[in-house]
Amino acid sequence: MGTVHGTELRPLREDEWDGWCDALYRAFGAGPASGEEREAERATTEFDRSLAAWDGDTLVGTAGAFSFRLTVPGGALVPTAGVTMVSVAATHRRRGVLTSIMRRQLDDFHERGEPVAMLTASEPVIYGRFGYGTATFRISAEIDTSRVTLALPAGTDEVRVRSAAPADVLDACEAVYAALVPRRPGMLARQPNWERVALVDIERHRDGGPPMQCVVAERDGEITGYARFHTKGSWDAGGAPAGTVRLKDLAGLDTATEAALWRFLFGIDLMTTLSVPSRPVDDALRYLVSDIRRCDPRLRDDAYVRLVDVGAALSARTYQAPVDVVFEVEDAFCPWNAGRWRLTGDAKGASCERTADAAELALSVREVGSAYLGGVSLLSLAAAGRVRELRPGALAEASVAFGSPLAPWLPHGF
Repeated sequence: MGTVHGTELRPLREDEWDGWCDALYRAFGAGPASGEEREAERATTEFDRSLAAWDGDTLVGTAGAFSFRLTVPGGALVPTAGVTMVSVAATHRRRGVLTSIMRRQLDDFHERGEPVAMLTASEPVIYGRFGYGTATFRISAEIDTSRVTLALPAGTDEVRVRSAAPADVLDACEAVYAALVPRRPGMLARQPNWERVALVDIERHRDGGPPMQCVVAERDGEITGYARFHTKGSWDAGGAPAGTVRLKDLAGLDTATEAALWRFLFGIDLMTTLSVPSRPVDDALRYLVSDIRRCDPRLRDDAYVRLVDVGAALSARTYQAPVDVVFEVEDAFCPWNAGRWRLTGDAKGASCERTADAAELALSVREVGSAYLGGVSLLSLAAAGRVRELRPGALAEASVAFGSPLAPWLPHGF
């Protein structure tokens, strides 16, 4: 329980969920959720981690958290709070409601022993002041498949692609996803009921097209990948086909499997555009296509990371080069993180402990969160004036160590 300017903040009760969901959709300017959508959202809601802000009998704020496990460099799965469903009613802006929600959440994450928090931001400017830093990016594309071809790697022809009802192959697809999770930083291990989210097929998102379709890739009788997508037929002014394939998700255990799935998507009859919403910034697709310009690639921010416990978080990952550096961390919102930390580590493991030694790099917890998954360079942050080097050479050493061979990527929102 807690109050701020007459607003009470408390955990959500199960019988309040419908109104809580309605308030959230209203705050985001969205229409009513479909029955299927609400069912999936309720099934994944963790009521003991969901907050409701009340002004008398009026619900004026919402927030939730998921108990995730996040892949970090080195492949470890770190307990991570997935911040979600944050909203404040338009009538109650600038009254401290959001700050009280952030305060309550981070205190709770700390008490639970979750060293990391993560979110996707509707407005990036909001969360920096609470210590969240941009940590992953994604590439979207609108590919002109009538003019772009693929250079396929060896083994592609050995992969068979077949259509399947999405529900019928869900378990096999989830097994592929689970096998990929430890390979790339930023990926999230599925929690109970999250497999159902992958099958949610909201009619208003189809743009008038048919229900979601699925294909699986097989080699030697084993499913090694899948793609889920929608199609929307259309014709240009001259009567030529000009349909669009809208990809929902695609995953493959190897390069030949992914290439076979892309080849299928590029070749669907009557379709001339492939819309790809999210791929890693280092995705092989960029180098398979014959003309990257006709793919219209676009880079945008995606996941924001906040270290709840600096020592535990930095100790949980590995480092691609030996590192021994003392950080001076500023963290006004979570003062237990503030101060000096000595990080020592390499590709085998790491330790990050309090120290009285002289600081060698100075930065805020926001910058540590940005660099945490290996996708944002400390050198780049320093060039922007957000990291200060206090010992010559410390910045380059730490920047190389924090990197990741694979770019971090969040494959789905929450």
